[in-house]
Parts: sequence; structure tokens; C-alpha cells
Amino acid sequence: MQESKQIRVLLAEDHAMVREGLRLLIEKQPDIELIYEAEDGRAAVEHVRELLPDIVIMDITMPNLNGVEATRQIVNEFPQVKVIALSVHSNRRFVADMLGAGAAGYVLKECLFGELVQAIQDVNAGKSYLSSRITGLVVEDYIKRLTKVTDSPLSSLKGREREVLQLIAEGKTTKQIALELHVSTKTIDANRLKIMGKLGAHTVVDLVKIAIAENLIDFDLDRVAQVPAMVL
Repeated sequence: MQESKQIRVLLAEDHAMVREGLRLLIEKQPDIELIYEAEDGRAAVEHVRELLPDIVIMDITMPNLNGVEATRQIVNEFPQVKVIALSVHSNRRFVADMLGAGAAGYVLKECLFGELVQAIQDVNAGKSYLSSRITGLVVEDYIKRLTKVTDSPLSSLKGREREVLQLIAEGKTTKQIALELHVSTKTIDANRLKIMGKLGAHTVVDLVKIAIAENLIDFDLDRVAQVPAMVL
């Protein structure tokens, strides 16, 4: 009798302790193989291109490229690769953003590990999976309001513009952003001006406020300490 093929999983999570805990638990599953651990969304996208996993377990709030944008890029480029959001966030906006980006599942980090295993198996079989708590808290409201939700200000931005906005809001300099995205500083300056025009922002501070309000980045004291004086 032929053995069933293992489900090849890529984990995208910026917290080392969470990654380590998930790795130890996944390694105990005979039908699941963890093939790579990415520390941010950009690394996840790059290694999906290289490794073509079956499933990507995606945190939402990560540096450099958040989980929503990473999911959108992965699903657009590799529709056969399925993404499962793994997040502490249970509010409608986060769920709507991830499902809208193409995620096939959404699991809360507070849930038992067995629920994540079930999500991996279901999504790999072509089904969708929503955490039981997500279903109870937000899915009904999400369905009712889906066509009524006001577009995010970010909906006017292209994918690359969203990337640049996140990096600006994270306190990266123009030179750092240009190096990370492999373009010239003039291109980044032009992108920044275009983003500001689309969002009606007059300063970099305005861009940071919009990014925080739209959940593009987390706002915490550690992040504030990294923002250049010109942003503050």
C-alpha cells in the first residue's frame, strides 16, 4: 500500500518563539512536513517561488511585507499554493483583508494546535477553513457587510505602492527601501509622491498615521524608536 504524500508547509512568522513552538508540534505530525520558516512576508514570497509548498501558514502583522500583501502576491502568482492566516486578531477587518487577499483559511493563535492541523488538512483537500471562534465572532457580520464595507484608502494603491508605504511607515529611509526593492532612490521618491497624492497625505507623518489606521503595520514603542526623526 502506497504511503500518502506529506503536506509541504511553509511557515511565515516573525516571532522566533512562536516559530519554534509550531515547528516542534508540526514535526510530530506524520502527514505534514515543515519545509521553511520565513521571518517576514517578503521572505515568504521569495521562498514560495523557490520551494512551491502546498500550504503557507501566514502571520498577518510582520515587518517588511505584511501577511495580507504577501498572501495577495502568493495567490496571484501561484494559485495552487494555499494560504492559511494564523493570527491573534479576530476582528472583521483583519479577516476581511486576509480573505479578500485570497487566504483559504483563518485560524486564531489562541486555538489549540489540533485546529491548525485540521485547517492544514482541510485546505490541502481543497476546502476552506475558518477557526470556530472566528465563525462565531465575525463571519456572519462579514457576509452581511461584504458589499457595504467602505473601501480602504489603500485600495487606490498598487501592490508596489503598498510595499513602499509599509516600509516608509516602518521607518526605513529612501536608500534602504531602494536597496530592499532593487530600484533607484529616484523611483522610491516618485512612488512616495504618488502615494501621498493618492492618499491625500501632506507629510510622511500622515502616511504613518494612515498605515497604522489601516492595519498595514503595528504601532508599538519598539517601532517608534526605530522611526527616523524626520518621520516623528
